[in-house]
Amino acid sequence: MSNIVRDSDVVELNGPPFFNLGEKVRAKRTIRNDGTFAGKEIGDILARKGEVGYVMSIGTFLQQFYIYGVEFLESGNRVGMKRKELDLVDARQEPDDLPLPEENTS
Repeated sequence: MSNIVRDSDVVELNGPPFFNLGEKVRAKRTIRNDGTFAGKEIGDILARKGEVGYVMSIGTFLQQFYIYGVEFLESGNRVGMKRKELDLVDARQEPDDLPLPEENTS
């Protein structure tokens, strides 16, 4: 059983997902069908490097990784992607520091 091959020792599921639903992302590399995408031949391109899409779902894989279901705009394909295969397109808005409630001194 110790011969399981993993592409990383990192367990992403110990923390929250990096991407949120609806976030705009970009493919870091070209993604081809490995046989798990119905209706396409093995080796067909599902998303090209640089193609932009939106995170439509978040699942898990091998009790280790988050898998982001990304709907790519140009190809129209919804592809399961790992964090390392995606870049965030738009910078996140950081919430302003909230003021502390005023103390009641009465």
